[in-house]
Amino acid sequence: MSVIKTKTVGIVGTGNVGMAAAFAVFIRGLTREIILVDKDHRRAEGEAMDLMHGQMFAEGTLVRDGDFADLAATQLVIICAGVGQQAGESRLALLNRNVTVLKDIVAALDQHAPDAVLIIASNPVDILTFVVQELTKRPLARVIGTGTLLDTGRFRALLGQYYGVDPSSVHAYILGEHGDSEVPIWSSASIGGQLIYKHTVLGKQFNAQRMKTLFMQVRNAADEIIQRKGYTNTAIGAAIAKLSKAILNDRKIVLPISIRLTGQYGLDNVSMSLPCLLGKQGVEGTIFSELNEDEMTGLRRSAAILQGSMEGLEI
Repeated sequence: MSVIKTKTVGIVGTGNVGMAAAFAVFIRGLTREIILVDKDHRRAEGEAMDLMHGQMFAEGTLVRDGDFADLAATQLVIICAGVGQQAGESRLALLNRNVTVLKDIVAALDQHAPDAVLIIASNPVDILTFVVQELTKRPLARVIGTGTLLDTGRFRALLGQYYGVDPSSVHAYILGEHGDSEVPIWSSASIGGQLIYKHTVLGKQFNAQRMKTLFMQVRNAADEIIQRKGYTNTAIGAAIAKLSKAILNDRKIVLPISIRLTGQYGLDNVSMSLPCLLGKQGVEGTIFSELNEDEMTGLRRSAAILQGSMEGLEI
């Protein structure tokens, strides 16, 4: 049994997302130590060296490269590893190749870091979260996906711009799949306690067509960014740091993350996002928002699409 050191983080995969997460955790001083693991050991070593040279400008966090055995005492492991799609490769073939990668990673983590909470950031995040939950021996509560946290961040940011208010004052969620079937929860979206679909908030009435356009901007954001810079990384890195802080500091904060559904809203055998209470043990509770009929239909559709996408997976 490993002995957990508080506020220690391992990151598996030092690509664009892994290093954005590492930088966000590093610059915010969330942890005493970050250990970078990658099959390309020289890449991990170089990334660790680069971050260490920024200690003067951050909070003195130690960063080093390592192997899975070095993660034995980590409190939290962030998985950003995966393989890219090859020319002519089907989505299912790509998924199965990523499953193969995760099998090796999960086996190593179960051996060396069995008590750590795992954050899955590899895409498609909901399906790969389900896969890791199937493969690992640790409790399901200790395996979460980033899910719709980033989508929710985008949603609140755009609503904040529209209403002229800081996004931290906007309370609104995107739930379900992190993908095309994600569901905006308009029925509880609020600013300052006022439901935006019911009230004139800060001088603006709810405009259904404008809000539909705003949601489409949220849903299509990744594609728009990828068209311009080739990938997304900084905002998801910040989202991972938010999750990391909640776990490392036992914040008991409610965030929309991908979890295994076990009957919530009548859904099970699928992983997707609901608002969850997050602390040092991982998921410590689920919040059941009162959804309207359209939102409930959307969640069921999202679950069905994810379950269909997993047909033929070789777990």
